[in-house]
Amino acid sequence: MRAVALHADVLVATSAILQVNCVIVRGGAVQEGQAAGAPDAAGETFVIDSPILPEELDALGVLVEQAGFPAPNGLLATHADWDHLLGRLAFAGLALGCAESSAERLKDSPGEAQRDLRSFDEGLLIERERPLALGAVQALPVPGRCAVGDRELEVYAAGGHTRDGMAILIPWTGVLVAGDYLSAAELPTLGPGGSLDSYLATLERLRPLIANAEHVVPGHGPVLDGARALAILEEDADYLRALAERGADAQLPESRRGAAQRALHEQNVAAL
Repeated sequence: MRAVALHADVLVATSAILQVNCVIVRGGAVQEGQAAGAPDAAGETFVIDSPILPEELDALGVLVEQAGFPAPNGLLATHADWDHLLGRLAFAGLALGCAESSAERLKDSPGEAQRDLRSFDEGLLIERERPLALGAVQALPVPGRCAVGDRELEVYAAGGHTRDGMAILIPWTGVLVAGDYLSAAELPTLGPGGSLDSYLATLERLRPLIANAEHVVPGHGPVLDGARALAILEEDADYLRALAERGADAQLPESRRGAAQRALHEQNVAAL
């Protein structure tokens, strides 16, 4: 797992598998006599999404402590795909917050995330000490705001990849957590309940947020600056419109034309 700081209040931990990004955000008041933006142990910490490997999940608590952040007191998931829900394996006592659409998906498909995780683990011979238990799920109204310490996160609807989801803006840091959108590592994909129209609508919803962001953290792949994220947005929108018009003959973005990307394209065609 690789960990980097994007801001005094934001860490990104990237899993060695699937390049899944986990974002750790601290919100708290600046103490008297302390320079604005300097690290401190006051406030609250939320963990957004999760890495995958057991040893990576075990290391999250140590990473938070070494950064001087308070111990996490909340988990957030950008959407209900299994690879974004594993924070509960690192912090079993914390509630999981997600968009109302994600809470509905979890309720409609009980055990789906656990089955998908079990299948993934069996394929790679991964053993875990305990099964995934999602515990208390807190549905968040989207669009809306979510308090962390004396700060507020802004949450925006982000459906299309699946039928559920949210993007999370951390306004005082210039960081946008995009969920499974804007990845330089993989094509846009249509998962459970996903749709082209909803995906394109999400991209347009993200556009003004990206324009004012210093860093954009996709669900998978490298962290992007605002200019690169906007370029990826345009490539993804062009691909999705071509997919709607030409299906299997749609041209893939130039930087994402390898065998794995063509396999994802075939899955998108089948999903249509």
